[in-house]
Amino acid sequence: MIGVTGANGFVGHALVAHLRSHGHQVRELVRKADSANRDQMSVGDIGAETDWTQALENVDCIVHCAARVHVMRESTSNPLDAFRQVNVEGTRRLARQAAQSGVRRLVFLSTVKVHGESTSPGRPWNANDEARPQDAYSRSKWEAEQSLWNEAAGSGLEVVVVRPPLVYGPGVRANMERLRRWVAQGLPIPLGSVDNRRSLVALDNLVDLLARCIEHADAPGHSFLVSDGQDLSTPELVCAMASAMGRPARLLPVPPACLRLAGWLTARSAEVERLVGSLVVDPGPTHTTLGWQPPVTVTQGLNRWLGEPRP
Repeated sequence: MIGVTGANGFVGHALVAHLRSHGHQVRELVRKADSANRDQMSVGDIGAETDWTQALENVDCIVHCAARVHVMRESTSNPLDAFRQVNVEGTRRLARQAAQSGVRRLVFLSTVKVHGESTSPGRPWNANDEARPQDAYSRSKWEAEQSLWNEAAGSGLEVVVVRPPLVYGPGVRANMERLRRWVAQGLPIPLGSVDNRRSLVALDNLVDLLARCIEHADAPGHSFLVSDGQDLSTPELVCAMASAMGRPARLLPVPPACLRLAGWLTARSAEVERLVGSLVVDPGPTHTTLGWQPPVTVTQGLNRWLGEPRP
């Protein structure tokens, strides 16, 4: 039996479908179960006092997708404490009770943002690079990773960490959904002069890797970076999205310095930087250790999300 936390979320929902399609028994763990869905089990709010005991009964591996995610318009007065309550203390509690319940392995969905917000030209990150989280979300994910390694050392629980970059696919939100709307509406997009590189991962590729981490004998004890293996500039991404939707890509050549200034003036610097900055990862060690390759290309991933497959 495989347990999936956050099973009704963006990644969790896709992972559950993937695992079931490959013959696995799955227990969907959610904050509040849908009474019409017998496969779901409620665990309530996630934190230091969450009781996972019943949810973990007869579970061999747990994939922890549930988290307090990055909030674009934060309303909490102390965001770091809010993130820590769910992402650190909730994860620590899950790991401890998983070990006590005889769960063999815990696969943790982290974020590439534990390494920082951008990479230098020609210097992609690898999983052994120094952690430099720069916001409350990524800091809480990094602290959660450390709590897992500590719990594993004292209990024998096998831990695997996966750090994805930007994930795209059906149900994605934030910048990718905003780009999709702009392209779909034929709006001019002021990103034509951006010269950057971004690693992305299709939802299909991410869930396939998570499934490999559940079973592979060499996965425990490692942190894995993942991508589609094809890094794109933001203009290239817009053009690829437009092609998948059968729409024109209306790119305007606005200098990145002007975009950054606009971001600063509107208090959206972080959002702008994700569109104009570079963030590249090296997934080579993941491929070598797990014998894994992305099953879909960027073009296939975008077509599955945005349009009909093309020959």
